[in-house]
Amino acid sequence: MNIMIIILAIGGFLCLYRIYQGPSISDRAVGVDIMGILFVGITGITALFYDQSFLMDLSITLTLFSFIGTLALAKYLEKRSLDD
Repeated sequence: MNIMIIILAIGGFLCLYRIYQGPSISDRAVGVDIMGILFVGITGITALFYDQSFLMDLSITLTLFSFIGTLALAKYLEKRSLDD
């Protein structure tokens, strides 16, 4: 379990680099989206290891918020309104 979390944490640091260094806003948005996915993965692994079901609920909620945020940012980048 520790190795999986370490690998995901390294991926998180690489995403932080992309968020900080990204030349465009879409690169930064992809970095934030992948960072959210990595956080959900860490939370899911922790939930399985410690047998805590509320952490799985947290993972599902974070996934939904991440998806909605990605859709909203994509609409914003296309210069379209959110009700299209």
